[in-house]
Amino acid sequence: MSQTRPAVDRFYAQGRVLQGLRLSLDLLQRHAPAQAARLALRLFDTPLPPRLLQRRSPMAPWQGLTLPFETRRLQLWHRPDGAARPRVLLLHGWSGQAGQMRGLAQACWDAGLSPFVLDWPAHGRSSGSRTDIAQWQRALQVLTVEHGPWVGIAAHSIGALAAAHGVARGLPARRLALLACSAPPRHLLEGFVASFGLGSAVRDRIRQALEARARPGLAGFEPDWLGRHLRLPVLLVHDRQDRAVPAAYSEALAAALPDATLQLTEGLGHRRLLDDPGVQQQVARWLSAAV
Repeated sequence: MSQTRPAVDRFYAQGRVLQGLRLSLDLLQRHAPAQAARLALRLFDTPLPPRLLQRRSPMAPWQGLTLPFETRRLQLWHRPDGAARPRVLLLHGWSGQAGQMRGLAQACWDAGLSPFVLDWPAHGRSSGSRTDIAQWQRALQVLTVEHGPWVGIAAHSIGALAAAHGVARGLPARRLALLACSAPPRHLLEGFVASFGLGSAVRDRIRQALEARARPGLAGFEPDWLGRHLRLPVLLVHDRQDRAVPAAYSEALAAALPDATLQLTEGLGHRRLLDDPGVQQQVARWLSAAV
């Protein structure tokens, strides 16, 4: 896995605005590295494109439910007629939205479960413009107090990493399904730094800020740490041709976990994995087996 890297650099290489930011950061880091680090961290915390510019997928028959959270609001989707069913939580990834999980939500419903689908902070119809994985941990705690516990959690990309970390720290769930699980934050940071040509002085400042936010630091998102703290059955599904996050990250996590099932698919990529009926049914069966 040492020679693979998530395609953060390709993501941030897009658009004239990002090219302008790259030039600004290059100038700043030469003369004011602390200011460059603050600007870079703001960009690292900002989902792109901004949620207000994204086309939002329809969620009917799922109904919206707003939940106060810190100075913001979280948007949750569910079906009130599923109150007597076992509850599962579905989580999208960075720069995604709840609508991407609609097919999986339907498969879970057909399997007799009651899915709750979240728009993460600064995503979809939840409020905010900046967020990070540490705030996602707090959101999971608030959400679980209000609507949990969960029979299982299924999550995509960075949402999968957040779910794994949350459960490892005590979030109640019986099973996990991690789809195209993200690289740990230190790998994402390296890709981000490479994308903008940032030097070690700026990189180290950003890393220190991220370490201060997370508990127990960025090491808590690494396979070794998760392997020591995740004791429930975990299904990992990843496509061999995923160009955003190499399948090697799921393979490393599966090797570290005591009770993991790894399923590698072909030709689905990073996001189309969520739309595949076979994957949806597999995940629904996996979660329903915990009932």
